[in-house]
Amino acid sequence: MKKKTLALGVSLLLISSMLLSVTGCGQKTATTTTTEKKENPIILGVASSLGQFDAAGSLKAAQLAVDEINASGGVDVGGTKRPLEIVSIDTRDAEPSIPVTDALAAIEKQILEKKPAAMIVGVLRSEVLLSAMDMVAKYKLPYMVSLAMTPDFEKKVASDPKYKYMFRVGLSSPYLVGNLSDNLSTIGKKFNYNKIYFVNQDVAWAKGTNDALEKWAKANGWDVVGHDSYPTGAADFSSTLNKAKLGGAQVIVPLFDMPESANLVKQASAMKVPALFSGFVSSAASESAWKTFNGDINGLVNFLFENAALPVKALPKTITFNEAFAKKYGEAERTKISGHGPAPSYDSVFILAEAIKKAGSLDADKIVAALEQTDMDGMMGHLKFNKNHQIIYGSDPKTTAVSIAFQWVDGKRIPVYPAGVAEAQIALPTIK
Repeated sequence: MKKKTLALGVSLLLISSMLLSVTGCGQKTATTTTTEKKENPIILGVASSLGQFDAAGSLKAAQLAVDEINASGGVDVGGTKRPLEIVSIDTRDAEPSIPVTDALAAIEKQILEKKPAAMIVGVLRSEVLLSAMDMVAKYKLPYMVSLAMTPDFEKKVASDPKYKYMFRVGLSSPYLVGNLSDNLSTIGKKFNYNKIYFVNQDVAWAKGTNDALEKWAKANGWDVVGHDSYPTGAADFSSTLNKAKLGGAQVIVPLFDMPESANLVKQASAMKVPALFSGFVSSAASESAWKTFNGDINGLVNFLFENAALPVKALPKTITFNEAFAKKYGEAERTKISGHGPAPSYDSVFILAEAIKKAGSLDADKIVAALEQTDMDGMMGHLKFNKNHQIIYGSDPKTTAVSIAFQWVDGKRIPVYPAGVAEAQIALPTIK
């Protein structure tokens, strides 16, 4: 009996050892595969003010693009498919108390620690971007800008070959001035308007844009009733609204990218200011804004610098993007997609993937050469860079990228600009 028990024990021990050996081999193989997957991804860095809604939405949009590319097998690098992976760091550059040097330190930290092959989205503030360009030039890293809009970006790229690594996919201030002035011209002719008031956030892109628009207005026969600037975080705009109302302003042009900005239109409704608002109020761009502001933004004509927030027939990829965004992040998050940043951030990932494929390498100089040859359709329209590495914007999505304007009408966002995208004409708001 003891001999049988001993034999059985030895047999069980041998079987257990064999199973452990096989299982161990399997685990080792799985671990090796997992390690390989972790080592192989192409790292894309996102260093931006992630607490701000445009930047936060841009990160989500970029991640969606990464997921879609990875689901199709990844990016072809010299015949080998490799997945993409995003790493992110918060620069907090949208916060008024954060010095430029702190934001730059965050960018450099990401470059040194994560060693990305390229960077996407970019910082929010133009002031930070211009300083960051020198750092990026030092590290020779392809950098795709979605948010900062300063015209000095192109000037800097043109000034020295060391800035060749910088590309902007998002709208620039000069393009915005062209779009806004074109739309204001249409409004002036349609309603016989000629009295205008400018109001903006006191940051470089907004102030510069409205300064240029004011010059355009004066040169084109408009009577400029006033022009005010507000610091980031301001929430009371009654002073401007009183002056605009007393001065008989027919159009008010707001330019803001801070959460409190929709209070301008909300206060105007309460004060029964009869002017038509046409500009950019970031917090009134998303679908959820109607509920947030209790419908007091009715009649606002709001620009989407680069459209991801509104499904539009003339831009079919905006429809599939919204469907995919809702599936990944939920319908509530989809309704919060903002009017600046998510679209170029999404398109940037596909632009980079195509450039890497053409380059057949992760060599920065080869990627830059391929980026300069970009010629493809994206969510914003047709995508091509000019000689200063700015995506070309126009009015025809078949030949250029486009920004659009919509009007809030009884809870719906109706595309009204440009003509090739519009689904209705601008209507004057009803004062209740």
